[in-house]
Amino acid sequence: MKIKEIRELTANELASRKRELKQEIFHLRIQQQSGQLEKPSLIRSLRREIAQVETILTQKSAPAEAAAK
Repeated sequence: MKIKEIRELTANELASRKRELKQEIFHLRIQQQSGQLEKPSLIRSLRREIAQVETILTQKSAPAEAAAK
């Protein structure tokens, strides 16, 4: 998913996307431990996408917090 696409998502969609990505990484790690993982680089790309989602979540929540103060 491109960063532009991530920015267009709502906070709830971002949270659910983050949950999905973490679950996918979990399954990939299980495959890696059993020696069945064909693309180890996929774990790295998913970790990066999680970081992007978390960054956008933080950016979206910062203005809301500032307005509440």
